[in-house]
Amino acid sequence: MAQHETTTESGIILDRRQLISGASAVGLGAAFGSMPAMAQGKPKKGGTLRLGMEGGSASDSLDPRTYADSIPIAYSLMIWNTLVEIDTAGNATPELAESWESKPGAMEWIFNIRQGITFGSGKTLDADDVIYSINLHRGETKSPAKGLLSAVKEITKLSPNQIQITLSAGNADLPFILSDYHMIIVPNGTTDFQKADGTGAFTLTEWQPGVRVVCKRKPGEYWKPGRGNFDTVELRYIGDAAVRTQALITNQVDAINRVNQKTVGLLSKSKNINISRSQGAGNRFAFVALTDVDPYKKRDVMLGLKYGIDRQTIIKNVFSGYATVGNDHTIGPLNKYYDKSQKARPFDPDKAAFHFKKAGMSGPFELQVSEGAYTGATDSAVIFQESLKKAKANLEVKRVSGDGYWDNVWLKVPFCAVYWGNRPTADLQLSQTFVTGQTWNDTHYSNPKFDKLVVDARVELDEKKRAEMYAECQRLLSEEAGMICFAIGDALDAGSKRLRGLEPHARYDMNDQRLAEKGWFA
Repeated sequence: MAQHETTTESGIILDRRQLISGASAVGLGAAFGSMPAMAQGKPKKGGTLRLGMEGGSASDSLDPRTYADSIPIAYSLMIWNTLVEIDTAGNATPELAESWESKPGAMEWIFNIRQGITFGSGKTLDADDVIYSINLHRGETKSPAKGLLSAVKEITKLSPNQIQITLSAGNADLPFILSDYHMIIVPNGTTDFQKADGTGAFTLTEWQPGVRVVCKRKPGEYWKPGRGNFDTVELRYIGDAAVRTQALITNQVDAINRVNQKTVGLLSKSKNINISRSQGAGNRFAFVALTDVDPYKKRDVMLGLKYGIDRQTIIKNVFSGYATVGNDHTIGPLNKYYDKSQKARPFDPDKAAFHFKKAGMSGPFELQVSEGAYTGATDSAVIFQESLKKAKANLEVKRVSGDGYWDNVWLKVPFCAVYWGNRPTADLQLSQTFVTGQTWNDTHYSNPKFDKLVVDARVELDEKKRAEMYAECQRLLSEEAGMICFAIGDALDAGSKRLRGLEPHARYDMNDQRLAEKGWFA
């Protein structure tokens, strides 16, 4: 395969050939690019890590086909592992897959499964477990990862510790896809996920979805050197940002996620608290409309709404400046393929009024929001409501319960609040969210031209051509899709100064939701 360059969302240039071949030449310790930084000291065993987190509900499940928010991801990665891990810089690194390689064209891949790894039950990990786990998200399933695996034509067992994945079309980003948090590896034949039998550092001891989850460290040494240090991890559901912050200040918890931007200054002054900030790597905050439903199927209605939102005012007042302006798609400014020439749509009440008049209506539009969607969703909606008044449009903000929001509101109501987490590649950002028929296509956007561009860019090795394709994708979404992505936030976590491992990450907050596995107490 010819040598080309690819770039992670953090801007780090990689050799595409290196990405394709995995890390077969490195030892076990070096294989994990997110190993604890030696600058923080040598990892120590012991203690109870108490996490206070937003991003879950009483309807949470242990079934990986249902994960949709931060808390399920976090407790899942305490118990299970994936084939591929994303390191702090955004690179695909080996986890349960020890190495991988691809034939020219990136249609046939071979993954070598790490040997000597056991599940909590004592069963030894093998190729059958991996094949079964991937297939959970293929065929007749409602898994959000189904679309990511749509190009998988066949998975073949070559040996007890080696599989071949054959694609219907080449995809140089397959290792990144297999890092998706839905694709944890479970024992072959698993149907009862309540038993929570995984290869991770911890075992499940208490399960109260919506309240708390408790895990204890497995006896003996964890197979990842330097990780799995805490005796116990207690994850508490704390949906209210103020309550989370108070819990940290009063030492009821050791770390919290989704820090309210307005409290960063206060927390920074504390001698006992550290702030972890990943600029531009945070969530994509948006309001989404179903564009196959009236009135949002009218393009001019959506353009009126997009010109009618005052993005800068929301960023200043709701996010205290800890965000950048979004341009109505999920590609962020750290991504290599982010098209800087396409300036974010400005607040323009006159243009908004023009499009509403052209559409023959200016409301009322009902927008359903909840702090269960994301902290600041309600305040953002109220500012949106006020800014639309300048375009003589009427937005009705309906506040709904945060409990069960992702089951009862998102993907079901015509217009609602949503956030999208960061993804390590442009393909993952676009394919899961906007390609026709995908489970999580929350605007019901459908454009054959866009779909083809995504597929073609996936296998295009000419970087200039690939960039042009992704630029056109961004233009189409900004002009046509039902997403109003008004801000791309910084990822903001906070934790006790005695806690190690709470570091910025190129993908998700809480060190890619692996703080329980990576951290320790000084």
